[in-house]
Amino acid sequence: MRYQSQKVAYAYFICAMGLFAIQVLGGLTIGWIYVQPNFLAEVFPFHIIRMVHTNALVVWLLLGFFGATYFLVPEESEREIWSSKLAYLQLAILIVGTLGAVIGYGFKIHGGREFLEQPLWVRFGILIAAVIFLINVSMTVLAGRKTAITGVLLMGLWLLSLLWIFALINPSNLSLDKMYWWFVIHLWVEGTWELVMASILAFILLKLTGVDREIVEKWLYVIVATALFTGILGTGHHFYWIGTPGYWQWIGSIFGALEIIPFFLMMSFAFVMVWKGRRNHPNKAALLWSLGSATIAFFGAGVWGVLHNMHGVNYYSHGTQITAAHGHLAFYGAYVAINLAIITYAMPILRNREPYNQVLNMASFWMMTGGMAFMTFTLTFAGTIQTHMQRVLGYYYMEVQDELALFYLMRWISGIFVVLGALLFIYSIFVVRRHEVIEAGPANPAPTVSDPLPGE
Repeated sequence: MRYQSQKVAYAYFICAMGLFAIQVLGGLTIGWIYVQPNFLAEVFPFHIIRMVHTNALVVWLLLGFFGATYFLVPEESEREIWSSKLAYLQLAILIVGTLGAVIGYGFKIHGGREFLEQPLWVRFGILIAAVIFLINVSMTVLAGRKTAITGVLLMGLWLLSLLWIFALINPSNLSLDKMYWWFVIHLWVEGTWELVMASILAFILLKLTGVDREIVEKWLYVIVATALFTGILGTGHHFYWIGTPGYWQWIGSIFGALEIIPFFLMMSFAFVMVWKGRRNHPNKAALLWSLGSATIAFFGAGVWGVLHNMHGVNYYSHGTQITAAHGHLAFYGAYVAINLAIITYAMPILRNREPYNQVLNMASFWMMTGGMAFMTFTLTFAGTIQTHMQRVLGYYYMEVQDELALFYLMRWISGIFVVLGALLFIYSIFVVRRHEVIEAGPANPAPTVSDPLPGE
């Protein structure tokens, strides 16, 4: 670790992993409620557990992004973080807000808007934390070296924070409300978050492969341009059925279909960088997560998104289990995996050790990815049947749900593997074995504890 202020990232990663565990356990509970609808109905109703599941997902991903930023910005800027105290204050505000929101949900205090259920004071607290973060990181970057990675990262984080303002506005007009809602939800996950993901991926691959920075930056600029070009107007594929003008069906269909391009470029970028790489970095687990993130994001956010965002298809598939399949694989590939990649890369450095527990770490990757892939296929088949029975043949909603019981059971079983993989990952990151299961051989020498990692 070259800069002492990078230790801030460690606190963010710990909190993120705690919420990660809560999120996947909540998802497993929800999956079982689909199988046994009355499970916990009197204690924790389905909609409350779902709020915890989705909100924990968003918050822990944001904590991962913030931690990644505090880790990589000092190295890219070649200076300490402007204020470590502000970084810890920001973390405290976010944790207090998260706990306040969860407690409020238990007492049925929430806003009712999916993903934005937080009480108004919590949303204001998030905005304050975002302002603190932006000032802290921007001052660090402005006073140090400027790179394409920090430039793209800051662009994504600034836009992300500015879009959060729409979460504070709740107009009485339902169509306008939905447009503002999608400004946050879509332009986060299919716009600004893509910029954050691309910059983190570029940083990791730069460190792991040793490819010239100039090559990495050229790829990064192309990815950013296509992400913004397709993502902003691609928001239109959510405007089809909310009372907006008909021209959004054309805009949403065309630009929604083009949204696969930046994810294809990110996948190509990752593999080309590894192919061109000149460095045999000992952290193979971080490389696996990086390549896995880019690949799964292409299929989850790209391919599964294009499958049903054309207005003629979406007319039938909207709101079915096909949407759930797309959402689960896209979030896992694009944002969960990239956070786990930077955590896998950063934690040995933050703890002043050589890469550890790599076999267990990589086993967690295959366990989670396999479980999520099976879940995606299960939900896709369930959604296809649901679309035909409900939207074409005209069966009642609950009649169709009864016919999907087997798919929900298979989805829950796949969720068990995702949870086990997540817990194994957390163990592999925080519990250091005395000896590795497989030690590095002479062709891949690992540095001693006192030596810096290659590229650091």
